Amino acid sequence: MKDRPAVRHTVLLALIVLFGLAWVHGASAGPPTDQLRDGVQRVVKILRDPELAGDAKAAERSAAVNKVADEIFDFGETAKRALGPHWAQRTPAERDEFVRLFTELVQRTYLSKVDQYNSEVTFQDDVIEGDHAVVRTTLLLGKGSQMALDYRMHRTRDRWQVYDLSIDGISLVASYRSQFNKIVRTDSYEALVARLKSRQVGFAAPAAGPSGGKPGR
Repeated sequence: MKDRPAVRHTVLLALIVLFGLAWVHGASAGPPTDQLRDGVQRVVKILRDPELAGDAKAAERSAAVNKVADEIFDFGETAKRALGPHWAQRTPAERDEFVRLFTELVQRTYLSKVDQYNSEVTFQDDVIEGDHAVVRTTLLLGKGSQMALDYRMHRTRDRWQVYDLSIDGISLVASYRSQFNKIVRTDSYEALVARLKSRQVGFAAPAAGPSGGKPGR
């Protein structure tokens, strides 16, 4: 891709990168990489299934992708980290509601567009520290351009799940946390929930560049 706006558009749909892959390759690594790659391959299989092709099958195809996504991603952990310091103040019922709304936001913003993108990704390696790991990949954008995508995972029971991804060093969780925190502090938590419930109000994903936040463990 020739210009930065084109790259930025790809960044805005960064989660699709995980699912809309035409080619997946790279050297063998540890269990986090293996499980992530397995999830990618399962989604690719769904997208290439002729019985799920076409607009008439869009809802069924989306449901199948979301089912795999629920195994790959720990949406509860991602939502908790995105809400940041305000999570501790929430009741169990409020937490459940926030996780549901945040998951719907991710599905609506990214996963519903999963079959619109094709990219080539190389799995580089993974770095494991106890129950946390970073799976490092490189996304080829065309025209010689590429982007570093690091998937941050943690071990939950008997499997590894993604809770954040870093795009050229910029954290998806940190981007959402900044936006959510601003709304809560300038208005209220109830205002944030209202915005999440309003499907007409969007939230920006991170754009590549030096101004993003670093993800936390």
